[in-house]
This record gives sequence, C-alpha cells and structure tokens, in this order.
Amino acid sequence: MARDNFGKPEAKEFEEKVIQISRVSKKTKGGNKAGFSVLMVVGDKKGKVGVGLGKAPDVLSAIKKSVKKAKKKMISVPLDGTTIPFALTVKKGAGKVMMKPSSKGTGVIAGGPVRAVVEAAGVRDITCKIMGSDNQASSVYATFEALKQISKIVELKGIKLRSISDIEEEEKKKVEELQKKASEAASKSEALAKKEIVKKPVSKKPAVKKAASK
Repeated sequence: MARDNFGKPEAKEFEEKVIQISRVSKKTKGGNKAGFSVLMVVGDKKGKVGVGLGKAPDVLSAIKKSVKKAKKKMISVPLDGTTIPFALTVKKGAGKVMMKPSSKGTGVIAGGPVRAVVEAAGVRDITCKIMGSDNQASSVYATFEALKQISKIVELKGIKLRSISDIEEEEKKKVEELQKKASEAASKSEALAKKEIVKKPVSKKPAVKKAASK
C-alpha cells in the first residue's frame, strides 16, 4: 500500500478482490510453458465495478494484468438507494444469475463470487441466486452482465432512481406516520375507556331496615 508524506497508508481508490487463481500450461516448441491465470473484481463501492482476467508466468504479474484489464472494462451501476432498481435473471455462457432488490437493512444475500461483484459495485441490500454452473468464473461473468443490462435498461427507459438520503427521508416519514397513528389510537382507546367508566351506573346498597324495639 502506498504511503503519504506523513508515513500513513493512503486509502485505495478501488477495492480489489481475487476470485480465482488457476494454473495453466501452453504448448510451445521448447515444451510446455507453465503459467497462471487470475480472475479479479475491482470496484469503488460507489457504483463502479470491473472484471478482468490476467495471465502471466507468475501470480503477482497475473494479478497486476487482471487489475489493469478490470479497470479498463469498468461500468457504472445505477443504484436505487442501497439496492438495484428491479429484479432480473441473466444467462451468460454457462453461468445464470437471478438478482432481486431488497429493502434497506437486508444485506447482501448471495454466493461468494456474486457477493464479490455486487459488494465491489456498492450494492448493500440485494438477494441473488446462482442458477447455472457452479464455476466461480461463470457466475462472476453472469453477474457482471446482469449489472450491465441494468445500466442499459435504466438509460433506455429513463428510470428515476433515489439516492440513499431520499430513502432515509422516506423511512423517517413512514416512522413518524406510524408513531402518529399509534398515539391517535392510544388516545381514542383511553377516551373510550373513560366514557365507559362514566356510563356505568353506581350500584346502591339496599337500605337495611332496623328491627323495631319492643
């Protein structure tokens, strides 16, 4: 991690996650040439995410290549507050992913590779299900394709999206309305109880006749 003039580590602009490291070999005239392929997810957790696959003779070089490719292929993901605007199911190659928006506070309900992509994009509340191949790379590419399609649909249809502050304001209003209704109901029930107490007739004790003295 880079350090500033005061010796403190600088905060990274993008979060980098390794999804899969595979050992590969290539046949050449001199024999089999061994190497590594690394699949990476890069995102700023603010609506930008990219996926890249890098190949190199060693793991470190492969990671650097995959990060570079992921940054080049970055897309902007439209967010409706803390979730996606609508549900959709996308198939890409062997991978198939179902994604549904969730209410605030639900969290990310998704498998490992899908979770890595949506979290890097900045999605905080979502429900996802892997419906295709269990291969991690296939699920990552299908998730990335789903986010691409969301971006295209929002742009084509001109869907209006809410910011996190808008959603918080809406939730605040809902809570205030519920509290108001609860207090009104409590005051009504209290008034009815008082009326019932007033309406109840006061029971008079029967007068006891004194026996006449002889």
